[in-house]
Amino acid sequence: MSDPRPELALALLAHGSPDPDWLTPVEQIAERLRVLAPALAIALATLEHGPALGDVVARLGEAGVRRVVVVPVFLSGGGRHLKRDVPELVARVQRDHASLEIALAGDALASDPAVLDALAAAALRRVALSSPA
Repeated sequence: MSDPRPELALALLAHGSPDPDWLTPVEQIAERLRVLAPALAIALATLEHGPALGDVVARLGEAGVRRVVVVPVFLSGGGRHLKRDVPELVARVQRDHASLEIALAGDALASDPAVLDALAAAALRRVALSSPA
């Protein structure tokens, strides 16, 4: 019988906020991912005011995960966080968890053309919703 624990995890890394409601959309993304990719372990981490990436990776490793792909849940890759802070954080977590493979999966999610299209469509729906009947 094979081990049902996933060896690969996707860690959504968001900025974080002291307001717990801020994390709701990221949690919703995680729930959608669990449906779309049930073979993956899905975890949430934040840069501040939430679960730290190092703690999340440690828990994943304890659960049998061997590889963690970190996906930044940011709109823009143009700021300090994605240019410097996130790569440094991922490198530090990799050093602290040398038995695991930790990879940073590209830039901000909004650098993906499909995400940009979805955001543009959402903006247009709001225009339609605000138009007089």
